[in-house]
Amino acid sequence: MVSYSEYESDSRVRRYAELLIKQGYRVDILSIRQKGQEPEGPIEGGGRVYRIQSRTRNEKSKATYLLKLILFFFRSMFFLTWENMKEKYDLIHVHSVPDFEVFAALFPKLFGSSVILDIHDIVPEFYASKFKVSTSSTTFKLLVAVERMSIAFSDHVIAANHIWGKRIQERSASNGKCTTILNYPDKDSFQRQYNRRNDGKFILLYPGTLNYHQGLDIAIRAFSRVKDQIPEAEFHIYGQGDQWAALTQLIEELKLGDRVFLRGFVPMQEITPLMETADLGIVPKRKDGFGNEAFSTKILEFMVLGVPLIVPDTTIDKLYFNEQVVQFFCSGDEESLSQAILMLAKNPERREALASNASEFVKKYTWEANQQSYLDIVESLVHPTGERRAH
Repeated sequence: MVSYSEYESDSRVRRYAELLIKQGYRVDILSIRQKGQEPEGPIEGGGRVYRIQSRTRNEKSKATYLLKLILFFFRSMFFLTWENMKEKYDLIHVHSVPDFEVFAALFPKLFGSSVILDIHDIVPEFYASKFKVSTSSTTFKLLVAVERMSIAFSDHVIAANHIWGKRIQERSASNGKCTTILNYPDKDSFQRQYNRRNDGKFILLYPGTLNYHQGLDIAIRAFSRVKDQIPEAEFHIYGQGDQWAALTQLIEELKLGDRVFLRGFVPMQEITPLMETADLGIVPKRKDGFGNEAFSTKILEFMVLGVPLIVPDTTIDKLYFNEQVVQFFCSGDEESLSQAILMLAKNPERREALASNASEFVKKYTWEANQQSYLDIVESLVHPTGERRAH
C-alpha cells in the first residue's frame, strides 16, 4: 500500500490492509508521518508501516504542494524498487492523490508486480477546487492527461464513488478496468457502545479535514446565528488542514471562543466514542465542482454510530441519501444551515427518527457487506489462473 496520507487516520487504506492481513497476505504500508511518530513500526495483525516522509498541512502555493508530492514520489519509488529486488511484490496498491504516484511502482511492474490505482479524490477537479483553477485551463487539461496515463499504466482502477467512477470510465479507463468502492465504515472500528453524555450540553460535531471545500466557515457562521436560541449548544471540530488559521480567526471575530472549539487531529480509536456521544453530526460541504461530488465517509460513520445528521444538498449526497435518513440544507447557505440546526436542536423526535432510519439504511453500506468486491480484484490480479497460494 502506498499512500500520501497518515496510515493511522486514513480509514480507507487501513480497511484494505487489515482485510488482506486477515486473508494471509503480508502487507507493507508506505505513508507519511505525524510529529512524534517513529519512521517504522508494526501494524496490528502483521505487516509493517514505513512512514517515509513527514508532512505539515500548510501548503499555501501550488509549488509547495507539488514539491512535497514529488519528494514522496521519489522516496516511495526508491523503497519499492529496493524491496522488490529482495522479494517481489505480488501487488502494489497505490492511493491517489496524486495519480502520478502510481509510477513509483514502475520497476516492480516491469518485473511482474500488478498495480492498482485507487482514486480517493479525482485529481483534476480536486486541484481546480483547491487552487481555484478553471476546468478549461491548460493545467486542468494536463492533469486529465496525467490521469489517463496513470490509469493506462495500472492493471485496475478503483474510484471512491459512482459519479467519479462513471467519469473515469468515460474519459480515461477502458470498460471493465474501473470498479467503484465507497468509503464504507468498518463495524470493528465504528462499533456502537451506546454511551451517552449527561452534562446538559447539546454537542454539534464535525470530524475531518479542514479544507475550504468542507465549508466549516459556513457552519461556524450558521452556529453564530442560533447560539443564543440554543444556549446549551457547543460546536466541536476535530481535524487538521490549511483552513486552521482562518477558522481560528473567524471564531475570534464572532466571539465564539467559549462555544466553538477546534480540537485538532484525534486518532481513529479516540474519535469514534466522541462521534457517538455527539447530539448532531454536521457535514457543511460547499457545492463547488469538487465538493459537489466528493463523498463524505463521515456520513456513513455517523449513521453506524446512531447520530442524526445535517448534510448539504450536493449532487453526491442527493444520489445516495434522502430526507428520511438525513436533514438536508442548501449548500453554501448559512441561513439554511442555521435553521436546520435550530429545528433539530428543538425537535428530539425528528433526531430520533433520522438516527433510527439511518441505522437501518447503513446496513448495506458497511465494509463487511462490500469487502468481497475488493478481494475479487486482488485475487484476479495476484492469481489470474484462479489458484490461491499461501502468503
